[in-house]
Amino acid sequence: MDLPALKTNFQNAGLDEKDLVALSGGHAIGFSQCNHFKNRIYNESNIDPVFARNRRLTCPSSGGDTRLAPFDPTAVKFDTLYFKNLVKRRGLLHSDQALFNGVSTDALVKKYSTHAGAFAADFGKSMIKMGRNKPLEGNSGQIRVNCRRIN
Repeated sequence: MDLPALKTNFQNAGLDEKDLVALSGGHAIGFSQCNHFKNRIYNESNIDPVFARNRRLTCPSSGGDTRLAPFDPTAVKFDTLYFKNLVKRRGLLHSDQALFNGVSTDALVKKYSTHAGAFAADFGKSMIKMGRNKPLEGNSGQIRVNCRRIN
């Protein structure tokens, strides 16, 4: 997803550009399956070639779609390495790298990559703001047994 689409999704949820970047920092923790980033590592040009080559070792061009790769090298630590990687064109997902690709969010990515305190403060504020969104109720929504699949 490109930045305009990301912004629209966040705006529809009452969140702004700062919230988008700060909350994306949640990708400092966790892993993604190959099928979500395979196109990026094989076909995109705004990617560090060494990073792409290393990810290809985990994720072959054919098959292996459920293999996992970390969002960043410290995938179990909540830190700012996610943002440092974006600056180096090492975002795992296309939507991650869209935050730092010659666009309006570049300045925030740079700021968070060097100021952990600013990131932590903004992440906390954005989480609270997102938490104020009212959940769907009754027939308007559902609690999923598996977050990846509609019941």
